[in-house]
Amino acid sequence: MQPNKRLKLAARVDLRNESFVSAPQLKRDPLGRHQLEAHLMSRVALGVLCGVAFGAVAVATMLPLSFPDKRAALTAAFLDRFAIGFVISVAGLAWPGWATGLFFGLLLSAPSAVITKAWAPILGLGAVGGVIIGLVVAHFAPGALAA
Repeated sequence: MQPNKRLKLAARVDLRNESFVSAPQLKRDPLGRHQLEAHLMSRVALGVLCGVAFGAVAVATMLPLSFPDKRAALTAAFLDRFAIGFVISVAGLAWPGWATGLFFGLLLSAPSAVITKAWAPILGLGAVGGVIIGLVVAHFAPGALAA
């Protein structure tokens, strides 16, 4: 029987007339992480990915609208939503993912809502996007296994 490369079996121990073999353990990489964690995306990379995706969604929703300075409005919307995705990913709070996302989505959307007085669309998109990003981060980020 060929040994499984992912499992490391402990030595068989004989105690008087009884013997046992300990349970198999996951092999660790050189940094001491479990193999499963090696497949997870870093929080920074996940934050950049979520931020770019959320920023693109925000820009896409604003394209049909008219603004006095459309380029500035689209750039500001992208940066605002990028920040939400990035901060949610790197915050690492001990809250449920959806709660972290909702908190930062609303918090970081509030200044734009105050300036533009477009409360419902800005806070609504910030809340929904924040919750979705929070759930994604809770599922894919390292350290999410314990939470």
